[in-house]
Amino acid sequence: MSADMTNYKLPASLEQKFCGMTLHSPLVLSSGSVGFNQELSRIEGFSYSDVGAVVLNGTTRLARSGYPAHRLSETAMGLLSATGWQNPGIENVVKNLVPMLQTAPARLFANVCGFALEDYVEVTRRFNDSAVDAIELNLSCPDSMSEGRWFCDDAERSGRIVMACRQATTKPLIAKITANQADIRRIAKNCIEAGIDGLSLINGVAAVGINPESRRFALGNAIGGLSGPAIKPIALMKVMQVAELARSHDVGIIGQGGVRTADDALEFIIAGADLVGVCTGLYYDPLVCSKLNSGINAYLERHQMSAVGQLTASLKRP
Repeated sequence: MSADMTNYKLPASLEQKFCGMTLHSPLVLSSGSVGFNQELSRIEGFSYSDVGAVVLNGTTRLARSGYPAHRLSETAMGLLSATGWQNPGIENVVKNLVPMLQTAPARLFANVCGFALEDYVEVTRRFNDSAVDAIELNLSCPDSMSEGRWFCDDAERSGRIVMACRQATTKPLIAKITANQADIRRIAKNCIEAGIDGLSLINGVAAVGINPESRRFALGNAIGGLSGPAIKPIALMKVMQVAELARSHDVGIIGQGGVRTADDALEFIIAGADLVGVCTGLYYDPLVCSKLNSGINAYLERHQMSAVGQLTASLKRP
């Protein structure tokens, strides 16, 4: 546990198990949603007590300044983003940021990025010696250029990264994979066989935007990741496609993509997700997590369920 949460109680029905951990809410702040999770604390009414876990911004071995502007571009049904993994580097994160964040009343997950297998292993090793509760391997960032891009769609390489990082940590290990390839089950299977404890899906969908006046790309990096309501149906399908495989190997799932309402979160849980990631929804409403918890609990009461786990993977198929 990242902090003592004995003085804060959400309804017991919202408690959820994931990768051997107990979380007091099924909600997770996805990586990239709030940087290193310091920004939201300045907003009146926001509380980390409303989420079960927060995922740090993507962290690389060395500090990165990221891509040139523009890094964000709003679309009709979501957000295009390409940050280029801006972060202060693993040493700074472990020494200065994690100690400040570990007192938050929620689990703390790291997010590991890299351009080569050795990068992933080194960053994972350093996080293993920190206070984070779990480590998420970013194998799917759609705006990543250079060699890192082939981690998005190569099952064998993804499996090798997981296997190498598994040997570098004793903490729960999560693979964040994407819809930007033909068969998500193949990558999920390779990650599971390599020793992953959880799957996080999906990351943003590779996309571009164009400014018609300048006839230039909307993002400085040209290609970015599309998040928000537009990708929710895609994300739901991907969660559904890997749910049976994951559950047969006792591997947990974080489902995410376009969650703004309690019904959105419930859809992911019914499709097979143990936890639900919230990202772009925070831009619409920074206090949305409290509302999501209330909505999920009301649904459970209405359907006479005592625990959110009873709803997981309960989809009725034709």
